[in-house]
Amino acid sequence: MRFPSRTYRCIGKNDGISFFEVIIALVIMGVVITSIFKLYVSQHQNYLTQDNLTIVQQNARASIDELGRHIRMSGFDVPLGLPAITAADTNPDTITLTYRSQNCDTYLAAAMPQPSSELKCATDVSCFNEGQWVYIYEPDSGGGEWFEITHVQPGSNHLQHNTMNLSRAYGEDAIILALTHIKFYVDTLANPDNPTLMIQLIGQKPQIYADYITDLQFQYRMKNGIVVDAPVVADNIREVLISVTGRTENPDYEAKARGNEDPYTYRTYSTSVYLRNASTSSI
Repeated sequence: MRFPSRTYRCIGKNDGISFFEVIIALVIMGVVITSIFKLYVSQHQNYLTQDNLTIVQQNARASIDELGRHIRMSGFDVPLGLPAITAADTNPDTITLTYRSQNCDTYLAAAMPQPSSELKCATDVSCFNEGQWVYIYEPDSGGGEWFEITHVQPGSNHLQHNTMNLSRAYGEDAIILALTHIKFYVDTLANPDNPTLMIQLIGQKPQIYADYITDLQFQYRMKNGIVVDAPVVADNIREVLISVTGRTENPDYEAKARGNEDPYTYRTYSTSVYLRNASTSSI
């Protein structure tokens, strides 16, 4: 018996993925990845900005604290006629401060025969050091000068200054003092990309105190109440107004993207210091 042939057909849904669907999936994935990347970049830039600002704040605040500490001491126990503060309106400004920071002094037991003669002292000189800069002056006649000690002889109480002659031969009882004489200024020339606050002790090379300090400004309130940029007589200063400006190490991302001529971020900190010693020097 012959059965009629039948043809069976499977009618159903095609389970494959079309090219058009692949393109749509890739587009959606690209949008998501781009959004995530932009969010990461934005968060990273915000982190860098905050980190830069933190560094600016640390540098500027440390600078203003250091300046305030030295200015507050200026004039303490220094001889009459030796300025406690020497100001220069140089924009950024410069300031030089003098004060006594240690109990180290002596006086001559005998007059100097020549300006090049060693100094024969009447008291112990072991508190002095080789290479130290000190101030010598005569209280009665007035006037004095800085010089470098090249050799200390505690046994004989002698001090030598072989690398430099004094301007004159000082007499008996001339006083020798160990004083701090320190200068603050902003260096914008050594590395224009990194302006720095510099500290220089007398007779020594300048040292960097803080990076990315772009400006240093001082004003001086005199005893008559007038505020000036550069006082003529330091003894009349009653208050020093300090302003320190710091800059970020790296440019601001958004400002740079906008094409700003100066894309850096700046912060300025100000304070004032009342003087207690500048007008009372009486050694």
